[in-house]
Amino acid sequence: MSILALTRDVSPAIARCELTHLERIPIDPSIARRQHAAYERCLASAGCVVQRVEGGADMPDAVFIEDIAVVFDEIAVITRPGAESRREETSAVSEAVTRYRPVRRVEPPGTLDGGDVLVVGRTVFVGCSGRTNAAGLAQLRCSVRPLGYDVREVEVRGCLHLKSAVTAVSDQLLVVNREWIPTADLTDFEVLDVHPQEPHAANVLRLPDRVIYAAAFPRTRERLEARGIRVDAVDLSELAKAEGAATCCSILIPVPTGTDRLNPS
Repeated sequence: MSILALTRDVSPAIARCELTHLERIPIDPSIARRQHAAYERCLASAGCVVQRVEGGADMPDAVFIEDIAVVFDEIAVITRPGAESRREETSAVSEAVTRYRPVRRVEPPGTLDGGDVLVVGRTVFVGCSGRTNAAGLAQLRCSVRPLGYDVREVEVRGCLHLKSAVTAVSDQLLVVNREWIPTADLTDFEVLDVHPQEPHAANVLRLPDRVIYAAAFPRTRERLEARGIRVDAVDLSELAKAEGAATCCSILIPVPTGTDRLNPS
């Protein structure tokens, strides 16, 4: 099995990105692009096939492609972002994802951001945040419950998305900031807490043999490495000013090895 990583370039308009929990400070698009390119190289060095989806100068948040699709083994769900300004991002991502999975779509009045959906084995955690509403969660549940997934609703407090508060290192181990998901049902999972001085450190991008992780969180990185986890650190500091993180900048799609599906025309 190969892993396709869909990415999207940094818009020259990234300084106009949507912000919820951070104050707006200057973002240098050229620095953000260099950091994003290093992130893509990190994906490639881990064995992923990186494929960029065409972006647009009028889409400030498009680099955070994760929010636009949630990929399962059987299907993909094209979201309806909670920020209205981001909804034009869906068409090109949908076209790319449709090459690899049958597609379902979130319809009005539902809203759903991919950053609010964490798939761990057959468990799907869905964050109820400012970007994902009950109707979007219900539509996702209707799409994946018949496929055998257990959907768990999680209240998110104090951060943008569920994946700001919890991500998975494996099918058994979660990295968590419990202050942002205080009532989450994490039954059946082992938990690694972020370092108290690094509240934003719960976001890791899981790959088969390692995780990609923001270089800004060395104390939590030490906790991960103490568990024997390989951590490839990248500087995402400029993207973090736009409330971005490691998972935000790609959509990972497992694709059978030995086919031509990784090079679609």
